[in-house]
Amino acid sequence: MHTSFTVCNLMKRRWRMAYPEKKHISPDAYFALEETALYKSEYFNGEIFAMSGASFPHNLIVWNISSASYEPLNNAACFAFSGDMRVQVDEARHYTYPDISIVCGDIEFVNGRDDTLANPAVIFEILSHSTKDYDRGSKFTAYRKIPCLRDYVLVDQYACHIEYFHKDETGIWGLNEFEHIEDMLKIRSPDIALPLRKIYHRVQW
Repeated sequence: MHTSFTVCNLMKRRWRMAYPEKKHISPDAYFALEETALYKSEYFNGEIFAMSGASFPHNLIVWNISSASYEPLNNAACFAFSGDMRVQVDEARHYTYPDISIVCGDIEFVNGRDDTLANPAVIFEILSHSTKDYDRGSKFTAYRKIPCLRDYVLVDQYACHIEYFHKDETGIWGLNEFEHIEDMLKIRSPDIALPLRKIYHRVQW
């Protein structure tokens, strides 16, 4: 029995060395790490996930959307934030960096932190080969739990294609797709219209 016990413990030790247990990180510890980190990371359920860099078309599309929406958002008393602004999806479990977040009216920050939004009305994500399934799937599932979120926009950077999700007054999400450069993306909250020609200005495929 002694030999079996020793072998068993040795096997467990080797297993832990090969597959170390993941350390649970609290949201406060995550915030502290982010303040000194050289790169951004998202937080989910006690784990931190480093974010990769963005391509030139990705950044150009973000710039185009921000430029095209500046005046109508300003007239509607709304604010647009780029991917450096963090969003709270779930207070205890989930924080992300959307490519663009829009807030209308008063801005609500998380626990007085001016780097983390609590009340986005619109979120844009620019799709990449590595993130498209996540953005369409589990991330959107998580975003739908944000009470104030009304619009979710997925922009393809490799082709003229936009998926626009809107939550109606009954809480049901609907989808409209745009695939022509002459189309107009009409966002309902706030009420603004963005020509796809401006969104994809100077983007080459």
